[in-house]
Amino acid sequence: MSRVALVTGGTRGIGAAISKALKAAGYKVAANYAGNDEAAQAFNAETGIAVFKWDVSDYDESAAGVAKVEAELGPVEVLVNNAGITRDAFFHKLTKDQWYSVINTNLNSLFNVTHAVWEGMRARKFGRVISISSLNGQKGQGGQVNYSAAKAGDFGFVKALALEGARVGITVNAIAPGYIATEMVKKIDQAVLDKAILPHIPVGRLGEPEEIARAVVFLVADEAGFITGSTISANGGQYMI
Repeated sequence: MSRVALVTGGTRGIGAAISKALKAAGYKVAANYAGNDEAAQAFNAETGIAVFKWDVSDYDESAAGVAKVEAELGPVEVLVNNAGITRDAFFHKLTKDQWYSVINTNLNSLFNVTHAVWEGMRARKFGRVISISSLNGQKGQGGQVNYSAAKAGDFGFVKALALEGARVGITVNAIAPGYIATEMVKKIDQAVLDKAILPHIPVGRLGEPEEIARAVVFLVADEAGFITGSTISANGGQYMI
């Protein structure tokens, strides 16, 4: 029987590419989304992947959402924490709402959703948890103190939880994408891309969502059980650690 994979923020951008790649690899996929019903239904019609709506920043909604996924598809054995938002502003202009909305969606969601699947993974002695972080969580980025703080928090979450999961067959890893050709990045003015972003990417181009998806498929495979607490930096050589 196919393993069930849940992808948060799984109907658009990097998340959509991950959902499609996991389905192609033989997983039974559930794609979570927060609010864009039209995009989610179009994604479902295009791919046949089941979509589930809830706010990952809310603990109770996440518990109920995971329960619905498991009732319809079976126990979640692969979780990709991909959901994320930006609310950019320089720190002196950053509002409380901008800070907390990003921290709640990008970092607290890791606890909310992972907590809902963790005991089941422990009981079955198998699990794969992937958190999609960011280049800017590694190096920082002006105007993104909230986003960089949340994405940096992913790494501590992954390393600590990996230690807890290691003895019971659960791996926990992170992927840190650089600039990827998503709808959000494509909205950046081409002059800004050409002058301020692309010159800093040694491979000379934006990444593709499918390149991040391939890394996910690798890490969640049964054969990747010796890789845990690790981060794959997929940024075209822009930042090396």
